[in-house]
Amino acid sequence: MKKVEEYYAPWVKGIPMYISDHIEKAWRDPKLHRMMSNENPLPPSDKVLDAMVKYSKMANRYPDQGLVVRSKIAEMNGLDGPQNVMIGNGSSEVYDNIFRMFITPGDEVIQHTPCFGIYGLRGKLLGAKMVSVPMIYKNHKMEYDPDAILKAVTDKTKIIVVANPNNPTGNFMDAQHFVTIAETGIPFVVDEAYVEYAGLKMSQVALTKKYENVIITRTLSKAYGLAGMRFGYAMAAKPVIDQISGSLLPWNVGTVPMWAALAAFEDQEGLKERVKFNNEAVDFITESLSVIPGFYVMNSKANYILFDCGETGKTGKEALAYAETKGIILRGESKKYDSDGWFRVTIGTKEENELFVNTMLEFFGVKK
Repeated sequence: MKKVEEYYAPWVKGIPMYISDHIEKAWRDPKLHRMMSNENPLPPSDKVLDAMVKYSKMANRYPDQGLVVRSKIAEMNGLDGPQNVMIGNGSSEVYDNIFRMFITPGDEVIQHTPCFGIYGLRGKLLGAKMVSVPMIYKNHKMEYDPDAILKAVTDKTKIIVVANPNNPTGNFMDAQHFVTIAETGIPFVVDEAYVEYAGLKMSQVALTKKYENVIITRTLSKAYGLAGMRFGYAMAAKPVIDQISGSLLPWNVGTVPMWAALAAFEDQEGLKERVKFNNEAVDFITESLSVIPGFYVMNSKANYILFDCGETGKTGKEALAYAETKGIILRGESKKYDSDGWFRVTIGTKEENELFVNTMLEFFGVKK
């Protein structure tokens, strides 16, 4: 008799369950300051909470296919209608659905690194080879390298994915380069999880009208502050949405998240408030830490800031450990560009941001 492991698909053997250790730690100890997972520190607005309560009373009923919220998304983005929108259980499920419709074992997925880990998680599960194209680190700033993305294309390339703004660097790629990559005809996924912090004027969604291979993904986990509700969406040409929607689990988005999402989209004042709070906090942290010699801050248009403290003589791991003595959880980063000084902070409450700044000034020996 064969052992059960002999029946697993060869490309999935040994893939572990994804566990975010820092999120597990934060839930175990609620006193800790969660400045590590790109969450929004502000709770949902009253309008969103009202929708949650209203539709939780209908949780005994199956949801529909989300025509109302999909129509709202289309309207906000200048698209023809719900036929251009697919919704999912967070953008993580959206990526799972997109990848399933393109990838077969041995195919290649190009990702611009450092980047969001979900691309690799879903790509490897389907047997894809992840081709990582590094960003350029020049003058202590991280920059996109669109030429290197194009050079990485082979006859096995099935998907190119670029985050805009990028996670974890927080910057945008120039609009002209999206056109150049779209012109390849290769399925081109643009991750706009954080675009609301700079405004939808920075979105590349208009490309979906000209290029059938362009797919835009977004989430309500960030600027809208609904990470725990799990709602994401993709926008593309109708034939593409029709096809990738074929991978959806029936009723993949629950009634409560669907109508809470609609309430969030309709509450644009609530969004403005969260964006203003976030962007002012980014400026505060950036300016406050710019006084540290040898400490470099990446200019962020998102709700996190990436740092390189390598030239201070200290490491990112040491910064994380010191912050934890103050009850702050930060996000570590791997060694890159000959520096092990990389780490990241997520914008917190006003009090948390001040605590973080004071902690870093103390750790790096700079007096206020």
